[in-house]
Amino acid sequence: MPNPSTRPSGPHKHHPATLAFQTQAVHCGNQADASTGAIRTPIIMANSYNLPEDPFTLDPDNPDLLVYTRESGANQLALQTKLATLEGGEDAVVLGSGVAALHAVFFTHLRAGDHVIVFDVTYSAVWRLFAELLPVKSGIEATFVDVTDLDAVRAAMRPTTRIIHTEVIANPTAKTADIHALADIAHAAGALLTVDSTCTPPPLFRPLEHGADLVVHSLTKYINGHGDAMGGAVIGPRELILPIKTEAMINVGGAISPFNAWLISRGSITLPLRLRQHLAGAERVAEFLDSHPRVLHVAYPGLPSHPQHELVKRQFDGQGFGALVAFALDADHDTRNAFVNSLRLITSAVSLGHDETLIVYEDTHADRAAMFPEVFRTHGLLRLAVGLEDPDDLIADLAAALDRTVPVH
Repeated sequence: MPNPSTRPSGPHKHHPATLAFQTQAVHCGNQADASTGAIRTPIIMANSYNLPEDPFTLDPDNPDLLVYTRESGANQLALQTKLATLEGGEDAVVLGSGVAALHAVFFTHLRAGDHVIVFDVTYSAVWRLFAELLPVKSGIEATFVDVTDLDAVRAAMRPTTRIIHTEVIANPTAKTADIHALADIAHAAGALLTVDSTCTPPPLFRPLEHGADLVVHSLTKYINGHGDAMGGAVIGPRELILPIKTEAMINVGGAISPFNAWLISRGSITLPLRLRQHLAGAERVAEFLDSHPRVLHVAYPGLPSHPQHELVKRQFDGQGFGALVAFALDADHDTRNAFVNSLRLITSAVSLGHDETLIVYEDTHADRAAMFPEVFRTHGLLRLAVGLEDPDDLIADLAAALDRTVPVH
């Protein structure tokens, strides 16, 4: 047995801080199986674990004990370890879906009479929670604000404001929030800043480093990356994560399945490699659409015409601009549908962050119509979630479909 004092120094998989992000994605959260020697954490499909001889010795306040999978499972704990490392947080909680993770934050950290400021471009489930469900069921008030207008955010603050909630790059309009500035406003009032960073996974962006208190991901998207598993996560300081585990996970039953946790852990290994391709492909596709005579408008932070282009370049340290591209065609409803259905390589489906490129024709006249700029309300919004294909193939598919279906005015 070598003397520990003589062991060479340097990177070590059990000391994540010594590792680069790409190495963390491979090693963190993985543990060889002691019973078989398998070098990968196996799928543990049990719903119960052996109790000690005296179960009363278990700490009832520790949600990470392996007792019952609704409380914690081995694959869940492994994934939580990895996500906390990748986001630079103290702790993480993994749940059954991204919406479960969002609801868990609000359920845990809000009380009746509290007030929340919400980015006016927000995920549909968040809009419904704050526009319809939480005000009626829990007595929580919400104000929807364009958080790119910091004066409007300050003006909306109340003595009862407990949370400012935002996305980084908003889905689907690509409006972008200044996370550091919003953190300053929230903290000056004693409120939390919670950030949905699903569209901006690490290493592209880590909101905690910019002052956010909690980061939420739909793991279903980029972190899994293969379109075959659902999950959600919240990452942040232990004192904010622990009550989410005990309240929203254990007592509301938002646990993730072992198989989905294992699939997402597997998918996350290639996150840094996949993300580089997503970002590079999206830039190429956005530039093509922006120059095409049949395309009326493109919303993508990588274009110099985007209102927050310089903010995004600074905030993301020049690494990229996200992989969602929103665009409008000067065409009627039937023509927009014909264009989508004329695509041969790109798939018409909801979601994003998959290996394959997805497109969805958004309903800009739904309950959330006010969040869409006028160009999208008038001409429709097509959301392109750029995948891992060669961008030349994607561009060729888009060009052919445009030529087949959209007239030049």
